[in-house]
Amino acid sequence: MDLCSTTGRGVSLNHVSKVRQGLSTFVSRGRRVAPFSAARMTRGHWFVASSAASVPAPDSGADGGLAQKVANFPNAFWKFLRPHTIRGTILGTTAVTAKALIENPQCIDWSLLPRALLGLVALLCGNGYIVGINQIYDVDIDVLNKPFLPVASGELSPALAWALCLSLAAAGVSVVANNFGSVITSLYTFGLFLGTIYSVPPLRLKQYAVPAFMIIATVRGFLLNFGVYSATRAALGLPFEWSPAISFITVFVTVFAIVIAITKDLPDVEGDQANNISTFATRLGVRNVALLAIGLLLANYLGAVGLALTYSTAFNVPLMAGAHALLGCVLLLRTLKLHTAGYTREAVASFYRWIWNLFYAEYALLPFL
Repeated sequence: MDLCSTTGRGVSLNHVSKVRQGLSTFVSRGRRVAPFSAARMTRGHWFVASSAASVPAPDSGADGGLAQKVANFPNAFWKFLRPHTIRGTILGTTAVTAKALIENPQCIDWSLLPRALLGLVALLCGNGYIVGINQIYDVDIDVLNKPFLPVASGELSPALAWALCLSLAAAGVSVVANNFGSVITSLYTFGLFLGTIYSVPPLRLKQYAVPAFMIIATVRGFLLNFGVYSATRAALGLPFEWSPAISFITVFVTVFAIVIAITKDLPDVEGDQANNISTFATRLGVRNVALLAIGLLLANYLGAVGLALTYSTAFNVPLMAGAHALLGCVLLLRTLKLHTAGYTREAVASFYRWIWNLFYAEYALLPFL
């Protein structure tokens, strides 16, 4: 479970069930107790990922020698970076930058393109650090919920996972500090700090439902949009000021990030309960949390339509009102499908993937609003 977690696409429930059986323990009286991992028994968090080494994924190369592991490394590293979060970061950064340029076409200077690409690299490094550190400290949960992840499956060793995380963080901070000034550097390091306390003991705020979704909303909603827009205007030689479109997308995506934060745990209830992780899904139930998320998203779409009609001079009204009405209808259709399926694990996993598609669609619209 990470800041922006995705579902176990392609992983069978039978496999997860077998893993659970392998982790279960029986006391001498014959009474079965709750499953727990070796990582939790040792209470050692620094190399907590070592408990997953005995659960290799199919074709992971765990028994194939050094050459096989080297050959498999690119695929393992790609999974370690969580591709769906990379897509969101790239699309969000590109859309916000494009909107700033469209608003100020007279300031466009193509010589700034390399600097913009460096900014994107820094954001991807920060993204990789946050999702990577989460996998290191969540290995005992991921063995149950997401055994396809490379640390949980043993495709990446704990030492290598740590090396990747620290390298990504150092590279990101270095790029930002050398190219974007003290304000953006402070925002960037604050985002890394939030990602750290989300996953790392002793705080490990992901254990608590409200702090967890607040961190995700802050990083994915406010910091990314404000930081990228501010950096773009500074590069263009312009002072910072909010535009209607950027104000809208920041609020909209912050609410959307809250929805992602509470729905990402829907398929993971079993593993979270086994590891005493408190989420809205474990406390309120899968169906209730799904309906809460749907209600928030519908309010988001209705608010976008109302905003377009109220402030017609600030937005492209036909596109903003029409597109958000259409996306709201798509959400209702997916809700009907989820309800018909009875909120099963497979159904909520599919629903969660569709929420990310709606998230991508919002940024695709932004430059034209």
